Amino acid sequence: QVSLAESGGGLVQAGGSLRLSCAGPGRTFSGYAVGWFRRAPGKEREFVASIRWRGGDTYYADSVKGRFTISRQTALGALYLQMDSLKPEDTAVYYCAASDVKGHYNYWGQGTQVTVSS
Repeated sequence: QVSLAESGGGLVQAGGSLRLSCAGPGRTFSGYAVGWFRRAPGKEREFVASIRWRGGDTYYADSVKGRFTISRQTALGALYLQMDSLKPEDTAVYYCAASDVKGHYNYWGQGTQVTVSS
């Protein structure tokens, strides 16, 4: 069983930065990738960024490319999301997720709120 727990959310002004952390998926994780997703009020959950657990290849949604950076520490089994140049439209609940060996995201954290004021 994979356990995930996000932290680091909060209230920030537009143009500011936040760093999200995810405790998990753990040092023994054997899935394909881990990632961040978000759900804004009244909208569907959307992909933000992902990283291959072993290879380290990264992928980003166009809306965050150049502003957000995903990283992981395999020795700690942890995941991070550095968010810079935040915009009000980045306001959402952010979730970390882990995939199985086929890349299906089956494990989710409880989410952390990020609010960007204009």
